[in-house]
Amino acid sequence: MQKQIITILGPGSWGTALAQVLDDNGHEVRLWGHLSEQVQEINQEHTNQRYFKDVRLSETIQAYTDLKQALTNTDAILFVVPTKVTRLVAQQVTQVLNHPVRVLHASKGLEPNSHQRLSTILEEEIPEHLRSDIIVVSGPSHAEEAIVRDITLITAASKDLEQARYAQELFSNAYFRLYSNTDVIGVETAGALKNIIAVGAGILAGLGYGDNAKAAIITRGLAEITRLGVRMGADPLTYSGLSGVGDLIVTGTSKHSRNWRAGYALGQGQDLESIEASMGMVIEGLSTTRAAYELAQELGVYMPITQGIYQVIYENRPIKEAIQDMMTNEFKEENEWS
Repeated sequence: MQKQIITILGPGSWGTALAQVLDDNGHEVRLWGHLSEQVQEINQEHTNQRYFKDVRLSETIQAYTDLKQALTNTDAILFVVPTKVTRLVAQQVTQVLNHPVRVLHASKGLEPNSHQRLSTILEEEIPEHLRSDIIVVSGPSHAEEAIVRDITLITAASKDLEQARYAQELFSNAYFRLYSNTDVIGVETAGALKNIIAVGAGILAGLGYGDNAKAAIITRGLAEITRLGVRMGADPLTYSGLSGVGDLIVTGTSKHSRNWRAGYALGQGQDLESIEASMGMVIEGLSTTRAAYELAQELGVYMPITQGIYQVIYENRPIKEAIQDMMTNEFKEENEWS
């Protein structure tokens, strides 16, 4: 592939890791953020200590606080900002962008209140003449491992297969590989909803439950993720792939996962406010739990795990009471879809 200019919006852990992947592939990489101290650190020290204590970034990665400057002559824009600010940042991009670009996102969540997927938000806020069909980059990936070039396989999804293939060529190398997909709904819902199940898996671990419980929540969690996604128009096969079961395993079983860690702390008896303060990063699973619960109610989709986690987080229901309720629910067939 010819060298591309890529602007990454959001110098968090995943945005920084993806910047290093793209730089390794010979592209010109620009990181945009609003914290001048962080931008200065990336440019001068070539580190991002808030997220990676012992990692030195490529000296050719440049960071910016000026969005217009970061977007000048860029070929592609990659959104890696928290879900709750995606719409705002897209609006800011539209105000200063003056040429057509490829638009990608690598965030995972549903917009609070509207419950919209992120590609839908980007389609609404960035005019068609300024963008491609949206490309979703998602799958089982810890930034802490990708940044040190550990083997990572994820998915690139777009309604236009050629756009997905562009992302494949853009990112893929000897340690980082993408598979193409056209099921944007499936890939996005899988990436968003697995964070809820990861919180639940962390809660069970924090309470001292073992591998049996872990297997149960991951498997039944995947069933209800699929149930909601299919109701929204997704292909059920997507959930058996990298962006589905793959991402759920990596997020629901690892201490690298902030959603798992948040759940673990809840299981240990910590209150939500102190957990969010100590984490120092956005815990997408918390806001996604509310959005998914409300969406499931609206669409009439049976999601007992999501409902239980919602009650614990937002209604202060005792955790063990919520678990007992799930364990004594009416009996279901394993492959039942309603």
